Amino acid sequence: MLIEDGFPGQRMLVMPRPRVTAALARPGTSHLVVTDAGYFPEARAHGLVRASGAPQSIVIVCTRGRGWAEVAGTRHTVSAGQVIVIPPETPHAYGADDDDPWTLWWLHVAGRDLEEFLKTAGLTAAAPVRELSDVYRVVALVEEVVQAMERDQTIASVLAASGAAWHLMALLCSERIAGTPQVSAIDQARDYLRQHVTERVSIDELARLARLSPSHFAALFKQQTGSSPLRYQTHLRMSRARELLDVTNLAVSVVAERVGYTDPFYFSRQFKSVHGVTPLQYRGQRKG
Repeated sequence: MLIEDGFPGQRMLVMPRPRVTAALARPGTSHLVVTDAGYFPEARAHGLVRASGAPQSIVIVCTRGRGWAEVAGTRHTVSAGQVIVIPPETPHAYGADDDDPWTLWWLHVAGRDLEEFLKTAGLTAAAPVRELSDVYRVVALVEEVVQAMERDQTIASVLAASGAAWHLMALLCSERIAGTPQVSAIDQARDYLRQHVTERVSIDELARLARLSPSHFAALFKQQTGSSPLRYQTHLRMSRARELLDVTNLAVSVVAERVGYTDPFYFSRQFKSVHGVTPLQYRGQRKG
């Protein structure tokens, strides 16, 4: 039996339909509106069938595992690093692989620019699956949408979500253009780590997104940065912690939490290993 949602750790936002109608008529958001968005980690038994399609276009980014999508009667396999874009009013079904269920970031979009985006990107019912050259950036934009919708449903948040979605659709269009310069997998990984400072990201996850083996990815990363991916992220976290210690009066335990550490004592040890002093000693130093 297929499960539509309810996965541990999921994030799912749905805009009330009267607000969608208002946003589609409002200057600034009428070009593109996000009606639904979310994140489903390791979505075992996930799946959905829409015999008549959906009023919006559906964008699904697979970052881990595998799945399938049947669009307009044709079945496609989907794996990590690929995106599915289903046009509006198109019959479809999709689901997770039984043995290696996918992890998804997804959103539904509508608006007067949508048709032009789909046409330019070449994403049709006959060709709904695309290999992504910059998975990190695409995921970051979907997450930006989710974060905006999680804040509240004010005009400002709706605008922020629309802007990120517009950027995402433009990125999908640009990936289709021949000769577009490709950012290296390691540059993409560094950007991803900068955008996910508070999350513990594994080498396996980064390697999957880069479509490299973990050992090859780790070797390339160290060759180009002089550091392992996890050490690189630790330095990013400590840089952010240093900033919070400099410009706020937050307790060290709160600073630790803000940069992704649940254990303030472990955070202090990590901070000292990077800076040579404890967080409190650092805060007491004269600077400037």
